[in-house]
Amino acid sequence: MQLTISATGENVQAISYLLAKNPNNSYERNHKGHLVRLFYSKFNQSEVEVTIFVTPDPIELVKNTSNSYDITHYINDREFAVSSIFCSLIRPALGTALNGQPTEGYVEWVAHRFPFQFSFGPIVSALSDEQIKDLFEPLGYDVMIEYGTSDYAFTIKSKSTARYISLKGLTTLQKGLHQLFVLIPVLDDYKHYYIDEKEIDKIERYGKGWLESHPQKDFILRQALRFKEIYSIVEKNTDQKEVEPIVKVRLNDLRYEKIIETVSKLNKRESIVDFGAGEGKLSTRLGFIDGVKEVLAVEPSEVATLRALERYRKVEDKNGFVKPTSLWGSLFYYDERLKNKDIMILCEVIEHIDEYRLPKVMETILIEYQPKVLIITTPNKEYNNVYDMEEHFRHTDHRFEWTRDEFKNWCAERNQQTRYELSFDGIGDEHEQYGYPTQMCIFVRKED
Repeated sequence: MQLTISATGENVQAISYLLAKNPNNSYERNHKGHLVRLFYSKFNQSEVEVTIFVTPDPIELVKNTSNSYDITHYINDREFAVSSIFCSLIRPALGTALNGQPTEGYVEWVAHRFPFQFSFGPIVSALSDEQIKDLFEPLGYDVMIEYGTSDYAFTIKSKSTARYISLKGLTTLQKGLHQLFVLIPVLDDYKHYYIDEKEIDKIERYGKGWLESHPQKDFILRQALRFKEIYSIVEKNTDQKEVEPIVKVRLNDLRYEKIIETVSKLNKRESIVDFGAGEGKLSTRLGFIDGVKEVLAVEPSEVATLRALERYRKVEDKNGFVKPTSLWGSLFYYDERLKNKDIMILCEVIEHIDEYRLPKVMETILIEYQPKVLIITTPNKEYNNVYDMEEHFRHTDHRFEWTRDEFKNWCAERNQQTRYELSFDGIGDEHEQYGYPTQMCIFVRKED
C-alpha cells in the first residue's frame, strides 16, 4: 500500500518543507508495529516525487479484535490494500502537511496551488470506475484508473480486481491530502476503527472548503459514517435481541449543554457576553435560559455574524427567547459596553490566540470588564492520545493546546491580581488516564 505525490513546475522544492521531510534523509518509523517509510525518487528545481508506503504487520492487524481467531483475517486484503488502515498509519508522517503548519518561512506555500499528481493503490472497492470518477472529478482532478494484469495461466479472470488510481489537478498540498483522507475510506469496503464523534469532527475538518459543495456529499457521508449508529452493538449476539443503537452526541454540543447547565445554576444571569460567538449556536441556546435578559454575541467575522443573525431570526418568535445582540468586536479591543456583566463566556476561544497575547486579554477581562462569572473552555491536550493524534493539534488554527496541569497553572497565574475563586470541570467522555476531551474553568468574583 502506497501513495506517491509528484509535482512539476517552479518552486516545487517548497513541497519538502510543507511535508517537513528532508529529501536528503530517509524516513522510517515503526508505528504501532507497522513499518512506515517515505523517500524522494525525484527532487530538483522543476520536479518532485515522493512516495510513502507501509509494510503492515499482519499479526498486529488482528490483535485485540473480538474475532481474532477467524482465519479470514489471514486471507483478506487488509495487508495490501490502500484503506482506512493505510490513512491512519501515514497520518503521523504527514501531520505537518495535513495541519498546514510548516516552519515559519514557508507558511505562505501552504495556500500555494501546485500541479499535483496523487497516485495510490491498490484499492479494493465495490464502487464502479464511474462512481470513483464521480468522487474525484468534481474536485477538478483528471482521474486515471488502471488494473493490474494477472499472470494466471488459466482464464478465470483476464485482469485482477485490484485497481490503481492517479489524480492530476491544480491544488494545494493540504487540500489534496484532506480530500484523500476523506475519500479513500469512502472507496474502501471496510473500516478498521469505531466510527464515532471524533470521526465526524475529522470529516468536518478535512472536508472544510470542498465537501459542502460536492455533488456527491450525501453519498460520501453515508459511506464514511455508514456504521455510526451500530458500532456499539456486540458482535455475534447469540440471543439475537434487538439492540437500541447508541447515538453519539458531538463534543461541540456537549460543550454547549455543559455551559447552559452551568449558567442556569447561577443566581445572577441576566446579562451574558458570548465572546467569539461565531455563527451563534451557543448564543441562541443562551437566549432560551430562564432569567436571561441580555445576550451580547461578540464576533469579529462578518460572514459568521450574518449566519448568526439568520439563526436568531428563525427562532425569534419562539416563546421565552431573548434575541442576542450581535456586536462586532475582538478580545484585543476594549469595549465599554461589555463592562460589569453577570457572565462572560470564552468557549473554545483562547487556543486560537497566540500565547504571548493572552495575559493582556485576561487583564482586560478580569480587571477592566470584571464579569461576575467568567467561563473558559479549551481542549485537553492529553486527550489527543485517545484520538491517536500524536503531537498534532485538533484544529489547524490552534496556536497551542494545554494539558490539565498547564491549564490550571495558567488560570491561577492570571488570577493572582484579581478577586476570583476558581473551579475546574471536564466535558465529554472521561478517560481513566487522560481525563475529559474538553477542560473548563469557572472564575467566580468574590463579593466585596
